[in-house]
Amino acid sequence: MVFIPNQTFATMSQPCLTFNDLTLGYRSHPAVHHLSGTVRRGSLTAVVGANGSGKSTLMKGIVGVLKPMSGNISRATDVRIAYLPQQTELDHSFPARVVDLVSLGLWPRRGLLGRHTRQDKAKVAAALEAVGLVGFEHRPIDTLSGGQLQRALFARVLVQDADLILLDEPFNAIDTKTVGDLVALIKRWHGENRTVMVVAHDVDLVRNHFPETLLLARSPVAWGETATTLKPENLLRARRFHEAWEEDAPWCEPDGDHRHGDDLDDHHPQGDDHALHGAGPRAA
Repeated sequence: MVFIPNQTFATMSQPCLTFNDLTLGYRSHPAVHHLSGTVRRGSLTAVVGANGSGKSTLMKGIVGVLKPMSGNISRATDVRIAYLPQQTELDHSFPARVVDLVSLGLWPRRGLLGRHTRQDKAKVAAALEAVGLVGFEHRPIDTLSGGQLQRALFARVLVQDADLILLDEPFNAIDTKTVGDLVALIKRWHGENRTVMVVAHDVDLVRNHFPETLLLARSPVAWGETATTLKPENLLRARRFHEAWEEDAPWCEPDGDHRHGDDLDDHHPQGDDHALHGAGPRAA
C-alpha cells in the first residue's frame, strides 16, 4: 500500500522531504511500512500514533541514523537539519554547562573545536533569553529539571538556524508552562517558513496547534489536514492496526496497490488475514 497525503498540502509549495515507498526497521523487522508522500517546505506537521507505531523510527530515518530497508527519502538540496531526540536518549550526566550545551548548535558552521566569535556568543545569549534561561548559563546540565533541560535543548536548536527541524517527543514529562512556551517557539519557526515535524502524543494539543498530521500505526493510516486526519474513525483504525501487529512481523513487500486513506476499509476489510501487505497486522 502506498499512502498519499492530501494533495492540497502537497502542492502549496516546493517539497522539503519526499518519501518513496519507504520502509524502515531494525534487524530485518520493519517498523515503518511503505510510506509515500511529501512534506512541503514551511509546513508544520505532527506525527502521532501509539508507542511503537514507528514515529521515532521515521525521525531517525529522515536524519540518516537508519537506512531504508526499501524505498527512499529524498531531501531538497541545501536543507540544514536540526534533530532533537527524546530526552531518554540523552546522557544527562555529561559534565557540561547549559551554555556549553546550547553552543553545540554552532558546530555545523564552526566545528567542535572552532573558536566562537562575538556574534556566536550573542546568538547563544539570545537563544537562552528566548527560552527563558537567562541566568542559567553556568548551571551544570545534570542539575536541571526536565523542563529546564528541554528549554536548553530548544535553545540549541535555535542556534542551529536549520531549515528542517525534527523534534521527537519534546513535550514529555515537562510542565504545562514549558509546553506552552515551547509550542510558541515551534510556531515561531513555522512563521519563519522553516519545515517542522514534531512527534507528539497529546491529540488535543495537536488539534489546537498543528495544521497537518501524519497518523502512523507502523503503516500510514491518514495524512493531511489535522481535523480530517484525527477523525475518530482514523484513530480507531490506527489503534486496531497497532494492537493487531505482531512484534516479530517478518519482512514484507509492497502489494503494489496505490490507494488513498478513504479506501483503506474497502481494501483491507476486517477479518482479512492479509491486511496491510500480508505480513504485519491481522484483523483485530
